[in-house]
Amino acid sequence: MPDLLIELFSEEIPARMQGRAADDLKSLVTNGMVEAGLTYAGAAAFSTPRRLTLTVQGVLAASPATREERKGPRTDAPEQALAGFLRSTGLTKDQLEIRDEKKGQVYFAVLQKPGRPAADIIAEVLDHAIRNFPWPKSMRWGNGTLKWVRPLHSILCILTDEAGSEVVALDVDGIASGNTTRGHRFMAPDAFKVSGFDDYEAKLKKARVILDPAERADHIWHDATTAAFALGLEVVEDRGLLVEVAGLVEFPVVLMGDIGEAFLGLPPEVLQTSMREHQKFFSVRNPVTGRIEKFVTVANIVTKDHGATILAGNQKVLSARLSDAKFFWENDLRTVERQGMEGMGAGLAHVTFHNKLGSQADRVARIAELAANIAPLIGADAGLAEQAAKVAKADLQSEMVGEFPELQGLMGRYYAAAAGLDAQVATACQQHYSPLGPSDDVPTEPVSVAVALADKLDTLTGFWSVDEKPTGSKDPFALRRAALGVIRLILTNGVRMNIDRFIDSQLLRFEIAKNGGVEHHRNTLLTEILQEIAHHGVFGAAVRTVLDKVDGDVPENILAAQTAIPDTSTDLLSFFHDRLKVHLRDQGIRHDVIDACLAMPGNDDLTLLVKRAEALAAFLKTDDGENLLQGYKRANNILSQAEEKDGVEYSYGADLKFAENDAEKALFTALDQAEARITAALKAEDFAGAMTAIATLRGPIDAFFEAVQINTDNQTIRRNRLNLLHRIRTVCASVVHMSRIEG
Repeated sequence: MPDLLIELFSEEIPARMQGRAADDLKSLVTNGMVEAGLTYAGAAAFSTPRRLTLTVQGVLAASPATREERKGPRTDAPEQALAGFLRSTGLTKDQLEIRDEKKGQVYFAVLQKPGRPAADIIAEVLDHAIRNFPWPKSMRWGNGTLKWVRPLHSILCILTDEAGSEVVALDVDGIASGNTTRGHRFMAPDAFKVSGFDDYEAKLKKARVILDPAERADHIWHDATTAAFALGLEVVEDRGLLVEVAGLVEFPVVLMGDIGEAFLGLPPEVLQTSMREHQKFFSVRNPVTGRIEKFVTVANIVTKDHGATILAGNQKVLSARLSDAKFFWENDLRTVERQGMEGMGAGLAHVTFHNKLGSQADRVARIAELAANIAPLIGADAGLAEQAAKVAKADLQSEMVGEFPELQGLMGRYYAAAAGLDAQVATACQQHYSPLGPSDDVPTEPVSVAVALADKLDTLTGFWSVDEKPTGSKDPFALRRAALGVIRLILTNGVRMNIDRFIDSQLLRFEIAKNGGVEHHRNTLLTEILQEIAHHGVFGAAVRTVLDKVDGDVPENILAAQTAIPDTSTDLLSFFHDRLKVHLRDQGIRHDVIDACLAMPGNDDLTLLVKRAEALAAFLKTDDGENLLQGYKRANNILSQAEEKDGVEYSYGADLKFAENDAEKALFTALDQAEARITAALKAEDFAGAMTAIATLRGPIDAFFEAVQINTDNQTIRRNRLNLLHRIRTVCASVVHMSRIEG
């Protein structure tokens, strides 16, 4: 079986496109081969800045011949049916066979397709792949019509077996295939012939081209870390930059340069960001001081002066870049010194957050108030949480963040420290955006947690209040990520809060603002409503409690809010529950277990909800749990059928005096004992203990069903036993809705 080698040689391909392009070449060619009947044993794709390469091993020498029989219409069928059958097969009527069947004579088409040589198939497939390649951006050049990411110079396409290699002939827009390629642009530019993949890879390496991007990346990292280690330094790890730089060079040459003394006082993150974004340099850190003291650049050529000229040019450009960063840093520090953090952020009043939700300054004010309300639940100082929220976004107005937006939050920490603010406030400035994704670290310092929760809750309630919710795969404001952030903050820190109350209070603020605000003399009314919500948690009841005390007319905007908020609040809480389901499923907790716990009261206390779900999941993995579930379902089914048949609800209390045998009496006793233990366990939020108490019912329930007949002829006994089944359902439901659990 021959092996296939393809190389598409062009001008430099952008590094960000190379990996995807190699995968696309592999899938387009191999899928096309398989569809044409040409199977293979294995395939691998590679990329460098100037070439895409595909090697396919164990290709069939030719596609197999095929024979297919298709049954058509009966011979006496309408002409239209026969015409349609002929069109689908591509045959004429005289090419059809007539065969006898039970219901009469039927037309049959026998389609025979001869095998084709591999070279013919590959030529067609590769031609189609090149002409339809899915580049994110492409260009035409010269007089041709072919579109490619950069001008395409040559196509190498050969099949190799024991007898040698042959060129697969094709011509794409005047570019004919061959068996030659070129090495490094400067160090080995001449063309050379290859006879197969091993020969190709070896000759490329000799011509100063490392084909495998992973090998180039390993080479860069090894040389960089070795050079840094020799000086007692370390290279700051940056996997994304490493992949990008490996896509910029065909033959990496690692060089280490110096950073000017004038710039060593800049925050290390500023140095690292500036060098990474502008120059594609790796930062080299002193592990003792944490300072960035040197940089690593990767050249694409070996020079006679060992890179001295390259380094001199790079250091000159770097100094200009870092001079800008130093200017921004010093200007920002002067602003903080003169005006403080709140002065730096004053311009946020003129920055629109969203056209329906006001300015960034409006948002900061809401977050500050909410953070102060959340702080006591987390053990944070309310004053510090409010202060941190007021200054957390001030760095958005700094010159440094204007140049490097990815430093927002981090620069806030530096500026807050420079302003002499409490260390907890400075930390919150950096951490309040976190977690940004499922793998991002979760803040644990109380003030940071309070501000981070307030920030995300304000975002979610704000967009819900203006009906800008995620739809399908569209989530332009990253609201799913914000909800997951709230969930991770609460669960990681064991926060106990009824999230629905804070949703209601924020929605009320948005609704009143949307309807014209609250007059100055009625501000106390809003404050009382918010306090009542925080106290009792039920929005409608809280509003009615306060409004009942009002003399005279109630403001229209508050009346509007009373009717608008509950549905929005319920919808947003459901959104949180959906995100929580995904989060818990990733941890191995079944969807029906989560649904059973969501059906219980207090489902807006996410920490409590997860404790209940974890205890239930563990319980159901035991024999007692599984058997008790079956017993519960049996009791529930019998009871539900009886209630539907009789048109009554059997919930009036079973009486021990009507029990006829020991098993029945034992179940009464077991339920009494379990109920007492469950009540105590739930009061202590000991869900594992509550599950253990439920487990004691397994034996008595099993014995009860074995010993008694529920639907006996004695109606008094029957009603009593049905009421006893209701008690089983009630006792189990006090811990979890077992009816939601799949049997």
